[in-house]
Amino acid sequence: MFIPYLFFDGTTEEAMRVYCEAFAGEDLGIMTFGDVPDMLPANLKTDPEARARVLHASFTHAGGRLMASDYLPGWDAKPQAGCAVTHFAASRTEAERIFTALSEDAVVEMPFGDVLWADGFGMLKDRFGTSWMIGGPEPIID
Repeated sequence: MFIPYLFFDGTTEEAMRVYCEAFAGEDLGIMTFGDVPDMLPANLKTDPEARARVLHASFTHAGGRLMASDYLPGWDAKPQAGCAVTHFAASRTEAERIFTALSEDAVVEMPFGDVLWADGFGMLKDRFGTSWMIGGPEPIID
């Protein structure tokens, strides 16, 4: 089983709350570095920005899990550079609902519509920098 693990530059908590709501996810858990300060490098143990960053967040949806974390301050952050998260919903209606929920302040790269390989499909880069490919029921062709 593949489980996507996303990285953000200080926006993990907001992003995961948006994603959990968009996907009607369950069991959202968020742990900050402040919750376990021993996980921080010595030079960041008392840094309030570092302590507020998310060490680990996750939620479940449709038998899968999405996980994420923040980069620490000073790291060369390039959230989700070079990848996209693909999700095929149980119905076209559900896929369109998810696509619309993720579209707020996003760059829509391919509007949701008819395609040969699925019952509806669209692509976007959301306001957190994550690229999504959202489709209807399982792909018609591989």
